[in-house]
Amino acid sequence: MSVIPHLINGELVTENGRAVDVFNPSTGQAIHKLPLASKETIQKAIDAAKAAFPAWRNTPPAKRAQVMFRFKQLLEQNEARISQLISEEHGKTLEDAAGELKRGIENVEFACAAPEILKGEYSRNVGPNIDAWSDFQPLGVVAGITPFNFPAMVPLWMYPLAIVCGNCFILKPSERDPSSTLLIAQLLLEAGLPKGVMSVVHGDKAAVDALIEAPEVKALSFVGSTPIAEYIYAEGTKRGKRVQALGGAKNHAVLMPDADLDNAVSALMGAAYGSCGERCMAISVAVCVGDQVADALVAKLVPQIKALKIGAGTSCGLDMGPLVTGQARDKVSGYVDDGVAAGATLVVDGRGLSVAGHEDGFFLGGCLFDNVTPEMRIYKEEIFGPVLCVVRVNSLEEAMQLINDHEYGNGTCIFTRDGEAARLFCDEIEVGMVGVNVPLPVPVAYHSFGGWKRSLFGDLHAYGPDGVRFYTRRKAITQRWPQRASHEASQFAFPSL
Repeated sequence: MSVIPHLINGELVTENGRAVDVFNPSTGQAIHKLPLASKETIQKAIDAAKAAFPAWRNTPPAKRAQVMFRFKQLLEQNEARISQLISEEHGKTLEDAAGELKRGIENVEFACAAPEILKGEYSRNVGPNIDAWSDFQPLGVVAGITPFNFPAMVPLWMYPLAIVCGNCFILKPSERDPSSTLLIAQLLLEAGLPKGVMSVVHGDKAAVDALIEAPEVKALSFVGSTPIAEYIYAEGTKRGKRVQALGGAKNHAVLMPDADLDNAVSALMGAAYGSCGERCMAISVAVCVGDQVADALVAKLVPQIKALKIGAGTSCGLDMGPLVTGQARDKVSGYVDDGVAAGATLVVDGRGLSVAGHEDGFFLGGCLFDNVTPEMRIYKEEIFGPVLCVVRVNSLEEAMQLINDHEYGNGTCIFTRDGEAARLFCDEIEVGMVGVNVPLPVPVAYHSFGGWKRSLFGDLHAYGPDGVRFYTRRKAITQRWPQRASHEASQFAFPSL
């Protein structure tokens, strides 16, 4: 069984000590051994980043961008290899893995615009012979902690922009599927990034705590569950760090009576069951305005859910692969059990699915509940699996109140032909990312990603313009060069024009 190393100061590093297995979820077999970084190993990465920072921050933004241009090219050239690694360790289909990588590459493209996005502001003659300008300067050593569900895309939300802004970055990826993340970081070094500017350290809570506690780490980015997001935000800000921590979600799709139902069904199938529902933007609740809409929706969904092509993610032409671990599969199955016990109608039951040739894989078929009510656990909590709940309401206002009352506010969408209803929904819904006839309203790279309420801890969203603000500090400079022949008396009142 191969050992997956850390990447520190441009070198692959292994260590003896605690380690965990990395599984292929399609077979249920352990395929790699992953060492968990000690506090000393984390410190080595921090020391390397701190040493590399002075030279990197003084590297012109145009030269930093050149590294990103080469990095983008290498990512595109290695798409098949990266997708294969993602699928082997996460379980998602090859097509889904390739789509994830492409969305990550969009953020590298945005980072290539470093000379433009880092331009300061300049004002001449704000006072007699006085000029003023603002400068966007890097923070120093920053770190990212990323989840298993997007081992390529989510890290690419963070470090390309952090690095092109002049920072040095330490990444702690998920211990469940680290190989693609490590390969991508190696490609960044191949693109010409100096040693020490980017390191990858594997670990669990001990590694996270080491990054939180290290005074040299000035900022932390996190994507994952809400309890951990809240913990990292509280502990990081307590130590004076800048923190953006993206947490959980319970994303609703509202179906109006005038919706194009066939297109809505197609959209919901991908949004609810794509990547086995292991997406923070997955639609897990369909809110139907009126029983007629709900009955029609369920009738159209059932045959498509039963026809889902499910198998080993590395096979071609599939709709769904396995869940990431046996524990994840069992947890989702437990939610299905709970929904049945609470009185919801289980229309399609995906429990007990066995895939020929992969009987030990972590598979679960698509599940569909009808007549779900807000007090049920399957409605309130993030399931993170292929389970779609149908909730019936009588009006758009009732649907919106349902969404606004939920503790999460990550993503939502509405299916309608009515512009007035869509406009009202966009204006009044208390959710950070909204789609109109778009089921997964993930912003493009030159906007920013983030939810509201308990889906985000921190003031700034991920990537895009907010990412630039997060990874830089604004410095305002006011400069005066008095004329040589002049002499001015002291001024004791507060200066003004």
